[in-house]
Amino acid sequence: MSRGVWFPALGLLAWLCCLSLGPVEGGKVLVVPVDGSHWLSMKILVKELSERGHEILALVPETSLLIHGSESFKTEVYPVPFTKAELDGKFNEMKDGVFLKPPKVTDLFINLERLVNFTTVQVTACESLLNNQPLMGRLREGGFDVLLTDPFLPCGSVLAHIFNIPAVYFLRGLPCEMDLKANQVPSPRSYIPVAFSGNTDIMTFPQRVKNMLMYFLESYMCRIIYAHFDDLARKYIGDDMTYSKLLSNGAIWLLRYDFTFEWPRPLLPNMVFIGGINCGKKSPLPADLQEFVDGSGDDGFIVFTLGSMVSNMPMEKAKQFVDAFRQIPQRVVWRYTGDLPKDLPKNVRLMKWLPQNDLLAHPNVRAFITHGGTHGIYEGICHAVPMLMFPLFGDQGDNVHRMVARGVAVKLGIYDVTTESLLAGLNTIIHDKSYKENIVRLSEIHLDRPVPPLDLAVFWTEFVIRHKGAKHLRVAAHDLNWIQYHSLDVIGILILIIITFLWMTLKCCLFCTRKCCGRRTPKKKKE
Repeated sequence: MSRGVWFPALGLLAWLCCLSLGPVEGGKVLVVPVDGSHWLSMKILVKELSERGHEILALVPETSLLIHGSESFKTEVYPVPFTKAELDGKFNEMKDGVFLKPPKVTDLFINLERLVNFTTVQVTACESLLNNQPLMGRLREGGFDVLLTDPFLPCGSVLAHIFNIPAVYFLRGLPCEMDLKANQVPSPRSYIPVAFSGNTDIMTFPQRVKNMLMYFLESYMCRIIYAHFDDLARKYIGDDMTYSKLLSNGAIWLLRYDFTFEWPRPLLPNMVFIGGINCGKKSPLPADLQEFVDGSGDDGFIVFTLGSMVSNMPMEKAKQFVDAFRQIPQRVVWRYTGDLPKDLPKNVRLMKWLPQNDLLAHPNVRAFITHGGTHGIYEGICHAVPMLMFPLFGDQGDNVHRMVARGVAVKLGIYDVTTESLLAGLNTIIHDKSYKENIVRLSEIHLDRPVPPLDLAVFWTEFVIRHKGAKHLRVAAHDLNWIQYHSLDVIGILILIIITFLWMTLKCCLFCTRKCCGRRTPKKKKE
């Protein structure tokens, strides 16, 4: 081995050894999760921290969708001013009509209103926690070393500021790129597409014009989305506080993506890629399910789920899927709890909850029918499974656009899908070899890394515990105003100096010209 290769190899070995070492002393971690699918991947990190000797306390609202107690860590349940039925109702508003009507331009504002209504309910839960003085007193005396939270909701950031403890953010991203703006990440619109613009990172001039116009629209929407977050920050911290300013104090940002999914763009030193954290650990399938998928033979099987929050659909729509599945040789494992026709074909197996990652890791899987959530997308990438995608709401349409642009997925509309279009889509991704080849290449790139995402997330969380933050990674851009950030004051001074120099040069030239070349007026003779 040459000397030039030997020393980098030693450095990598030392880095891996450092990551494998457990903490000298377990820290105290306060976890403020976000309900729903956001919790599913954060829970993986929380359990791993607990297994490595850290003391975990998770704050759980008494009314939640997916957050439950665990033997791996302690939970503190706090009361909230709404019922489970009211929470379900707010969530159902967000998916209302997606199966039956095509999206319209006006849906943008309707979905914006539904998002604000949903997050407003969550903010009331946060206020209930902040006003719970006995619980706040116990938390203040808890001596926590770090706070782990998803900044999709503001409660964790507010608590970190009140208790003066460093915050580690665990997220996919925030609406309007608030995470990037709050962390002062450069985002040139010439090659970074705005969400839902339909653009990629390579844009023509008309596409760049569209991108800029949508950026202005997005900026307007941001003020609406985060207005009640700003109100909460001002109420409990101070009049000069905004949610963006509050987020800017985050020590480390753990980003649940990488550049196999996201368009290439600048990032900052305190931002860490942990995309694929949810597909690192696989478990054996239940015996009956193992037998079902093993028996699929050369034709293989298809995994079908629309995410953790959508497990049914209207009967007419479900019948179209059943009719399509009846005509294919592959078996289908379908997460579904709704009503179905009585003559369900034998090649379809229904489950209330399916081990998605473990099924996608099976060698007989041929396709993945999904709604485009990032958890499912990364499990599809990890295990190199081409996807048939039905975006429903939220960021799913933009996620699907990324996968289609990379040639690993086919997109269909859930509102207008027919048995024929579903069969055509399945035949395309199963029999067109380019989709499998593209997803294999993408999977190889994603998996080619020195440190697994879970170990990386644990390392940086422990780093914050050991060093009581990561202020050395915070860029000085946070301390500059808009004029200073863009160096407009420097540019203005330079322009003023240049103009002054040119003006003085011009004046000197004119003066010399008059002295040297000017005409002398002859004196008149007196008579």
